[in-house]
Amino acid sequence: MEFELIAKTFMGLEPVLAEELTNLGANNVEIGRRMVSFTGDKEMMYRANFQLLTAIRILKPIKHFKAQSADDVYEEVKSIDWTEYLDNKKTFAVDSVVFSEEFRHSKFVAYKVKDAIADQFREKTGMRPNVSITNPDIRLHIHIADDNATLCLDSSGESLHRRGYRQESVEAPLNEVLAAGMILMSGWKGDSDFIDPMCGSGTLLIEAALIAHNMSPGVFRKEYAFEKWPDFDKDLFDEIYNDDSQEKEFNHHIYGYDIDMKAVNTARLNVKAAGLTKTITVEQQDFKDFTKPAEPAIIITNPPYGERISTPNLLATYKMIGEKLKHEFQGNEAWVLSYREECFEAIGLKPSIKIPLFNGSLECEFRKYQMFQGKLREFRSEGGIVKSEEEKKAMAEKRRFKQNREFKKRLDEEEENEEGDIRSFKFHKHHPAFKEPRGLGQDRDFSDGERPTGRDRRAARARGEFKKDRRGNSRDFKGGKGDFKGGRRDFKGGKRGDFKRGGRDFKNTGNDFSDED
Repeated sequence: MEFELIAKTFMGLEPVLAEELTNLGANNVEIGRRMVSFTGDKEMMYRANFQLLTAIRILKPIKHFKAQSADDVYEEVKSIDWTEYLDNKKTFAVDSVVFSEEFRHSKFVAYKVKDAIADQFREKTGMRPNVSITNPDIRLHIHIADDNATLCLDSSGESLHRRGYRQESVEAPLNEVLAAGMILMSGWKGDSDFIDPMCGSGTLLIEAALIAHNMSPGVFRKEYAFEKWPDFDKDLFDEIYNDDSQEKEFNHHIYGYDIDMKAVNTARLNVKAAGLTKTITVEQQDFKDFTKPAEPAIIITNPPYGERISTPNLLATYKMIGEKLKHEFQGNEAWVLSYREECFEAIGLKPSIKIPLFNGSLECEFRKYQMFQGKLREFRSEGGIVKSEEEKKAMAEKRRFKQNREFKKRLDEEEENEEGDIRSFKFHKHHPAFKEPRGLGQDRDFSDGERPTGRDRRAARARGEFKKDRRGNSRDFKGGKGDFKGGRRDFKGGKRGDFKRGGRDFKNTGNDFSDED
C-alpha cells in the first residue's frame, strides 16, 4: 500500500533529491521548498532512509488540518487514535516548525501536541506515555505554515547527514549531505579521477567514493526511528540492508590533499573507518604545489571563506587557486564552493555556471570552471564547449539568485530545531583510535582497503568481530556471537538483530516545509 512521504533537504538541493527519488522508484515526486514530496510503500520508506544521499530526514504524514488557534491544534491532534502508534510504555517527542502570525513560538505548538496525546491516554487508561527528548520510541514532527498544519511521523530519527563514518573532524567540516549534493550536481559518477586539493576531514572524498561505488550511505549507520515502530518489518529491512548487488567497482582513484597535517590525519582516519583506503589516498600538500594530474580528473573543493577558518591572505589564496587551475588543470573541469564575491573575483576565471547553495547559514555559490589550453576563441573554433546549452538555459532563469543579493547577508532564521540538519558542527573525537574489524569475508578487513560487502558485513557481525559499531561506539561481545552488552543490537545468524532495549499537493496548501533545522 502506498502512502504519502516527505523528504527534507537543504535549500538548493531539491532538484538533486527529486532525481534521486525518481531513480529509486518513488511515485508522484514533487519539489517544494527544502523538501520533496513523494509516495511509496514501506519498502520505499526504508530505502529512502538507507539509500538517499541528499535527504536530511524522511517524514510520514499522519494528518493535514487547518489550525487557526492553539485549541485547533489540540483538538485535531487529540482526534487521532494514538493507540495505533503508542502505548503507555513507549516514549515520544515532538519537533515543531512554525511560520504563522498566530503561532509565534514553535515550542508552544509542540507542547499542545504533547498535551493532546497525553490527555487522550490519560482519559482512556488513567496513565500517559512519557516524553523523551534524547531517545524517544516515536518522534513526531508538526509543521505549520499560516493555518496549514501537517503532523508527521519522523522515520529517520537522527539527521541522515550523520552517516556514521566520521570518527574525528576539523574546524568547520562540510556537511555530508551538502557534499554529496555538490558531487551529484557536477554530474560526476566515477568516470574519472576525483581530486579535492583542500580536503579538510575528507567529507567530499568519502561521499565521492560512495557515489563511485554506488554504496548506500546508511551502511555505516546504527539505527533509524522506524525500527521502533509497531509495524516495523525487520526481515524486509534486513534484506535491504544486506543487499549489495547494486554496488560496483571503481576503476579510477580519489585523491585528497591538505596543507594541514592534522587535517590529513583526520581525513585518513575517517577514510579508514569507512573501509575506503584502497579507493582514496590522502596526502599533505599545499595547493600552490599542485601539478597537472596524469589522468583525466575533476576537482571539487570547498576552500576557506575567512569566516570560521582564518587564512592569512584570503584573496591571495583564491588568486593562487585560479592560477593553478589555469596552468595545471587544462582539459578538465573544476568546481569551487565559496561565500564571498571578492574571492571568486580573485580566482580570475570565468565560470560556466553558478549555483546558489547554503553552507550552514551562509548563502554561497557553487561555480564550475571548464579549463582549456590557449585562448577561448581557439578552444571554441576546435569544437570545445565552455558552457553547455543546459547551463546557458539554467543561468538565464529569472530569480535564480535573490534580488540585490549580498554574499555577506546570512539567513535570518532561528536554528533551534535539530541542530545538525543545517549547520555544520565541529565534531570532536568520540573514542580512542579506531580499530579495524578483522576477518571480513575471505580474511579481509577494512585496513587492507577493501570496502565491506553485504556478505562480509553479515559474516563479521555473526562472528562478533566488529570492535566498534557503525557510529564508532565501543561494544562488548560475549563469546564472539555478537551479543552486545553496551550496544543496541543482537546480531544473530548474520542478520541485523532485534533491539535489546530501547501525496498531498503542497502548492495548494501553502506548505513548503522550509524550517530552521
